[in-house]
Amino acid sequence: MILLTDGSMRVRGPRVQGHDEMAMKLLFWELEQHLKSSSGASVVAIDNKIEQAMDLVKSHLMYAVREEVEVLKEQIKELIERNSQLEQENTLLKTLASPEQMAQFQAQVQTGSPPAPPTVAATPGPPSNAPLAQPPTSHSSGPSA
Repeated sequence: MILLTDGSMRVRGPRVQGHDEMAMKLLFWELEQHLKSSSGASVVAIDNKIEQAMDLVKSHLMYAVREEVEVLKEQIKELIERNSQLEQENTLLKTLASPEQMAQFQAQVQTGSPPAPPTVAATPGPPSNAPLAQPPTSHSSGPSA
């Protein structure tokens, strides 16, 4: 990303804070002054100021990228944990399902039809002592929007 300025040399783009913000404003102000009174000797000074400004922008961008990478790493970690939980739940459900339920599920997968609601008479299975995962319940005190 490139920082842009308007006519008053205000910086638009990633926000910089504190001392760096003041340094950047001063740098752009000095650059503007040099451009207004450009002479052969000030060209080198302008080049140096431009290089300093580019280094400052680069350091701020690198900092922002590092922060974003950390956020994404945390999201990946959470997704991996969630995937592991779902795989364990899937394995448990497969072990608790009767052969008839598994056959019905395989048929639905092959035809692409949505799962039928379970019926007590159609899916007699052995009673299980293992607790089943319960869907989360909502505890709201009022109507939801």
